[in-house]
Amino acid sequence: MSSTTIAPRISPELRAAIYHFTVFGSTGVASVYLGIWLINHGISAEEIGIINAAPLVAMLLVNQLVGRIADRMPDWRGVIIVLSLISGLVPIGLFFVSGFWGILGIWIFSVMPAFALVPVVDAATLRMTQRRGTDFSAVRAWGTVGFMVATLCSGPLIAWLGDAAFVPVFVAFALLRAVLAFQLPQFRSGEDRAATKKGASHLREVLKPWFVMGLLGLSILYSTHSAMTAFAAILWTEQGISPGLIGPLTATMAAAEAVMMFVWSRLKLKVSARHIIIFACLVAALRWTAMAFSPPVWVLFALQLLHSITFAMGYLGGIYFIANWTSDDIAAEAQGFSYVLQQAMSVVIILAMGWFVAAFGPMAWLFVAAYAVLGALCVVLSLKLQPPSAHPITSDQLTVADPAP
Repeated sequence: MSSTTIAPRISPELRAAIYHFTVFGSTGVASVYLGIWLINHGISAEEIGIINAAPLVAMLLVNQLVGRIADRMPDWRGVIIVLSLISGLVPIGLFFVSGFWGILGIWIFSVMPAFALVPVVDAATLRMTQRRGTDFSAVRAWGTVGFMVATLCSGPLIAWLGDAAFVPVFVAFALLRAVLAFQLPQFRSGEDRAATKKGASHLREVLKPWFVMGLLGLSILYSTHSAMTAFAAILWTEQGISPGLIGPLTATMAAAEAVMMFVWSRLKLKVSARHIIIFACLVAALRWTAMAFSPPVWVLFALQLLHSITFAMGYLGGIYFIANWTSDDIAAEAQGFSYVLQQAMSVVIILAMGWFVAAFGPMAWLFVAAYAVLGALCVVLSLKLQPPSAHPITSDQLTVADPAP
């Protein structure tokens, strides 16, 4: 279906939001039941670890290539559709495999393209909203809402229908993403291409110490949330938190993220993108420090609300930082490079956190807090090496903060 067949009254932003709603749907389903489904199919704990890690490793190898190809296409939409189709059709193979190697192969080619499309659709949506003068964060917020809906719906549904329901539900969400990719708008506008040439047009032009340090700090901040995903439920259970409260605690975190994205454009923050990342890192350090002292449930809910700052604000600051210094020519490639760093830092902290949890229990959160402070210091160094413009960013713009010299 051509995007030109969509009724004109449906704005490009609405069509992008509809797609964003589906981007993390299958991820939400997997986060609820993948591990249990694998165990019920006789997969060992070690093999489960490999199945979860393999798509990430594969994505690290191909993500830069995907971004480079997407940037060189007439529009990013084509690559998004192709990746959506692959990640929608390949999971059908899960109906026909049962052993470790079969599941591993299907899972890699189901999840890898789903991961790889994220920086492309983020970059494409951001550039489109910049050109049209609209609010990127409100569009991206629907991705978080979609994740929440998938998580909240799939758990009870699979519990009701039984183990055999996992694959049909996962495939349904993956296919929904593939179908709705076809209604995406054209993200680029030919007549405005000359106006989008500001900033670096080759990645090598911007990969300087100050830029890499900024991205490294952002990646460290992102990775602390990976530690949260991997170990929070385990530590809360050991703390005596009822398993029935873990779901609401997770939902509170996601809801706080969505709310921040919806209200972002109204904040009108008069600071640079990198100052936003530093603020998010410092708040994250406070959040993880508080977690180390096994606080009561009501405090945990309050700490989960800080996700609106530690993740949502950090994410938005990072995506604007990258966009402010790069042109459309490398939009997806630059976001992809940042995504690779984020995943690499996540591997580091998850491996380290496993050791710290075994040795120190909840006090391992102090290590995560220190890691967040390290992230802030990296961004401070970035600012020392290359100060931001005297014309700071407003929260719904991207062309006036940290502009390229």
